[in-house]
Amino acid sequence: MKRPIRILAIALAIGAPLAAPAADHLDAATSAQDPSADITDLYAWMTADATKLNLVAGVSAGAGDDAVFSDAVIYQFAVSSSPAFGEPQESTLITCKFIDGVNIECWAGDDYVVGDPSDPAGIVSDNGGLRVFAGLRDDPFFLEYEGFQKALDDAVAAVGDDAIEFPEENQGCPALTEEQAALLVGDLTHDGDGDDPKNTFAGQNILALVIQVDKTIVDRNGPVLGVSVSTYSN
Repeated sequence: MKRPIRILAIALAIGAPLAAPAADHLDAATSAQDPSADITDLYAWMTADATKLNLVAGVSAGAGDDAVFSDAVIYQFAVSSSPAFGEPQESTLITCKFIDGVNIECWAGDDYVVGDPSDPAGIVSDNGGLRVFAGLRDDPFFLEYEGFQKALDDAVAAVGDDAIEFPEENQGCPALTEEQAALLVGDLTHDGDGDDPKNTFAGQNILALVIQVDKTIVDRNGPVLGVSVSTYSN
């Protein structure tokens, strides 16, 4: 039985080298049972000339030097294309699977590539439309996690005490008092003890799956792209 893990979608408009990240760190223990299937980050951006789409999926937060991708996991990017925001979308799947923990095979449209992806230059499909790298890399996510968690706790406590109002004109969004806003800003600019903030993930590694794909493979229905990534494990 396959168990999917997904991370939220992000959108790009072809024509400018835009970039967008999404992240999900420090999951519950149930997610960590299969670290190489546990998604930490998703990054997507166009090359400077807007001819190719770059995709990076991070897995296995806090990966050790001996961490490897699992050959029991399927890694899959879904790239939707549409002529404009809100218009009907058409999806292209980019699917990768490790054959033996070292070699990988990936498909994107009619492009296929297989081999050892550990060289930083990556491995490239026969017609050059698909390039793949995979390996251990420094965790790019930057966050003061303790301060962030304290801000969440304080926000939840305020809502639980009915201290935050939800006026109809805000369509359900909370209206913070100056005191509440100052408290949350203070949380986010300090660690959990009120001291100077730090990068909680400094010095930690992830396993990174990096894809570069020609835009003609993924923009068949228009220049606005939406990206998501999933893992499927047995």
